[in-house]
Amino acid sequence: MRAAIVGAAPEVRQGEALGPNAAALAWQIKREQRGLLALTAPALLLVGFVALAPIGWLFGLSFWGNDGFTLLNYERLIHPSYRLTLITTFQLAFLVTAVCLALGYPLAYLASQMSSRAANLVLLCVLFPFWTSLLVRTYAWLVLLQRRGVLNTWLQGLGLIEEPLRLVHNFTGTAIGMTHIMLPFMLLPLYAAVKAIRPDYMRAAANLGASPAQAFRQIFVPLSLPGIIAGSIIVFVLSLGFYVTPALLGGGRVMMWAMQIERSIAVYSDWGAASALGVVLLVLTLGILWLVSRLVGLGRMIESR
Repeated sequence: MRAAIVGAAPEVRQGEALGPNAAALAWQIKREQRGLLALTAPALLLVGFVALAPIGWLFGLSFWGNDGFTLLNYERLIHPSYRLTLITTFQLAFLVTAVCLALGYPLAYLASQMSSRAANLVLLCVLFPFWTSLLVRTYAWLVLLQRRGVLNTWLQGLGLIEEPLRLVHNFTGTAIGMTHIMLPFMLLPLYAAVKAIRPDYMRAAANLGASPAQAFRQIFVPLSLPGIIAGSIIVFVLSLGFYVTPALLGGGRVMMWAMQIERSIAVYSDWGAASALGVVLLVLTLGILWLVSRLVGLGRMIESR
């Protein structure tokens, strides 16, 4: 019994010795955390002022009228013209996101299977439009798609059509121009996710008896899901706030929410109505992003990567 007690004494003394050390270590960690917070506080305050203050000002302005507090700015949104504009905005955003995904995923997969030099060449061709102004690219599509443009001239010269196709100043032309501009934003996250997938996974699936289609569907696509979601969110959010391309290629016939905001300010000088439009668009966008994160478990997928 005495030997057992004597043998246990060093362990007890060691545990007692670890207690103060553990407390000191925890205190030191907290001190470092406070120091890091103090170092990042100016940047956090700057970001909060630059990003959050305008949103708060916009939110407050949407409830303000000539006679003080009012809900008139939000009551106007019930008008059918505003609902039609909102529906058109989300239709275009969903369509452009879906088309960019359909075009970008095969291209990202093809680039991931190429050599580094060939993949860089493919990415360079996709990113090349970034070196040109957005306005110039939009006018280029206007030249290509108009009634006497390059595309209609070629089609009529080949005898494929008798009359020029209506490809601009409508929903179709707007979707084409937005897809061209948004495609790189979809391709880059997709390529990063696809390139990170190890080829051993596909070979292991083949060794276990899976066909190439099964291995692609059950292994490759789920592993690339973070890139799909990231690219889709980027394209969708940017498409919701698009202004230049719909204004030019839509020809005034395709009215998006951003154009409605600009008209409220430039034509009617109604900052309250424009603020209400912006607040509604922001709330709807955040709601959709929250719903997507709840449905697909975006945080868990990112952590698993």
